[in-house]
Amino acid sequence: MLSRFVSGSVRNLEREYSCTVRLLDDSEYTCTIQRDAKGQYLFDLICHHLNLLEKDYFGIRYVDPDKQRHWLELTRSIAKQMKSQPPFTMCLRVKFYPPDPAALKEEITRYLVFLQIKRDLYHGRLLCKTSDAALLAAHILQAEIGNYDPGKHPEGYSSKFQFFPKHSEKLERRIADIHKTELIGQTPETSERNFLQKAQMLETYGVDPHPCKDVSGNPAFLAFTPFGFVVLQGNKRVHFLKWNEVTKLKFEGKTFHVYVNHKEITLTYFAPTPEACKHLWKCGVENQAFYKLEKSSQVRTVSSSNLFFKGSRFRYSGRVAKEVMEQSAKIKREPPEIHRAGLVPSRSCPSITHGPRLTSVPRTRRRAVHISIMEGLESLRDSAHSTPVRSVSHGEAFIPRSRSQAADAGDRTAVISDEAYSPSDSVLPTPVAEHGAELPASLRQINGAPCSIEEEKESEAGTPTRGDGGDFGQEGATGALGEVEQVNKFVLSVLRLLLVTIGLLFVLLLLLIILTESDLDVAFLRDIRRTPEFEQFHYEYFCPLRRWFACKLRWVGGLLVSK
Repeated sequence: MLSRFVSGSVRNLEREYSCTVRLLDDSEYTCTIQRDAKGQYLFDLICHHLNLLEKDYFGIRYVDPDKQRHWLELTRSIAKQMKSQPPFTMCLRVKFYPPDPAALKEEITRYLVFLQIKRDLYHGRLLCKTSDAALLAAHILQAEIGNYDPGKHPEGYSSKFQFFPKHSEKLERRIADIHKTELIGQTPETSERNFLQKAQMLETYGVDPHPCKDVSGNPAFLAFTPFGFVVLQGNKRVHFLKWNEVTKLKFEGKTFHVYVNHKEITLTYFAPTPEACKHLWKCGVENQAFYKLEKSSQVRTVSSSNLFFKGSRFRYSGRVAKEVMEQSAKIKREPPEIHRAGLVPSRSCPSITHGPRLTSVPRTRRRAVHISIMEGLESLRDSAHSTPVRSVSHGEAFIPRSRSQAADAGDRTAVISDEAYSPSDSVLPTPVAEHGAELPASLRQINGAPCSIEEEKESEAGTPTRGDGGDFGQEGATGALGEVEQVNKFVLSVLRLLLVTIGLLFVLLLLLIILTESDLDVAFLRDIRRTPEFEQFHYEYFCPLRRWFACKLRWVGGLLVSK
C-alpha cells in the first residue's frame, strides 16, 4: 500500500511520460506526452503519423497489470487512465468495424482494416468455411508477395505462412492453387479490396469476443458487430440481436444483462471479473451508440444501474457511423501513398515477418521486395523444423451464410462451424518486443502478431509472460491495487447514498418551513394544516423547538455584543 502511494507521488512529479503505440503492422510509434495530456492528443498524433483521416473506426487499446483490456478514453487524461507505471505501451486497433469495409473512401483506411482482419483471421476470431479460408489466404499472399513465380516460389511455399490457428495440407494446397491461377495480375490494392469484400460476408466479421458464461455455467463468447449483438457458444451462434432490438445494457458486479424490446426478455451472462464485465458494458454502450444513432447529438450518458447513486456512468464521445460516412464522402485530397514492404527475413531469428510495414512518411509508395523471396522462404523452411505447429484438417468445416441470411435469421441458432469457436486456440508463443533480443529463436513471432487472447493481452501490455517470473514479484502490488479500488468503489457508493439522504432531508425541511411559517394559501397546504396530526406536531414539537432555537440565537447574539 505504502509503495503504491509513494510511486504515485513520484509519478505525479513527472511532467512528461514516454508512450509507445504498436501499430497494426507491428511497427512502433514512440512519443512524449505531457502529464495532463488527454487521449485525444495521442490519438491525433498517431493519425497524423499515418496520414489517416477516416479515423473514427480506430481506437487505442491498452492492458492493465491484471491483463484486462481497455479502450483509451479520448476525453480523459492518459495518466489517470493508466494503472501501470510509465513508460506506457498501447496499441492501435480497429474499434468499430466498417459495415462495408471495401467501400471506404481512402486506400490507407482500407489497408489498415485489412491488417486488422488479417489478425482476426490469424487469431481465430474470424471463422469461415474452407473454400472461403483458402480464398482469403490467397488474397493475402497476392497482396504481399505479388504474382506467383515458379522461380521464386518452391513447391509447398504456402505452407510456410501461418494464416490461421490451424492448417491442413489440403487447405495449403488449395491456397497455392488459387494464388497461382485465379489472382494473377491483381495489384495489392485490388487484392485487399477483394479480401475485405469476402471477409465482410462472414458471420463472425467484426467480432471482438468477450469470454463469459451463461446462467447454466456454459462458456460463451459475447461480441458487438456492426449489425448487432452476437452470442457464440460451441460451434453455433445462439443469439443475434439487431441494434434496434436492444433497448438497454446493464451490469452489476460480474453480471451482464441485455434487455430486448420486442420480446420483453433479458439475456444474462457472467463475466470472469467485475472489471471484465464493466469493459464489456462500455464496449456495448459505445457500439450501440455508434451503429444505432443517427446523430452524435442523440448520445446520452448511460448508467449501469437504475439508481443514480449506485453503479457506473459512461458516455460515448465521438461521431456515429452515419456521420462518419457522410464526412468521408467529403474528403477531397490526393490519395496518400502507402509503403508496403514485402518479405523481410529477420537476421536474429530464423522465422520471418511477412506483414507489411507502414512508413512514417506515407507518401512514398514502394512495393519492392528488399531481399529475394527465395531466401525468405528458405529461412522459413528452416524454422519450420524448430517451431511446432499442429495440423488439423478442417475438411468442409464451415457452413456458408450470407449477410442477408444472417439478418433474416434474427436470433435463431445458426451453426458457424463443426468446431467450437475458440479464438484463444493457438500454438505459437508470445513475442515480447522489449526483450526480443534475449529470447531464443523458437520464441519469436512468425506472423507479426501474438496468438491467443491472453497472450495478445501480454503482448499489448508489453510485459513478459508469467513463465518468465516477471509478474510474480508484482502480484502483491496488483492485489493491493485491486483491494484499494474495491474500497474506493464502496466509499463512493456510500457517499452517493449519503448525498441523496441529505438532499431528501433538505427537501423535507423546506416543505416543513413552508407549511408552518409561510402564508401561502394553496389548497393542498391548507388541507395539510387542518389535519389533527399536523396541529399536534405544530403545537407539541415545532413551536417548542422554534422557541429553543430563538433562545439560543439571542444568547449567542448577547455574547457577541458583550465582546
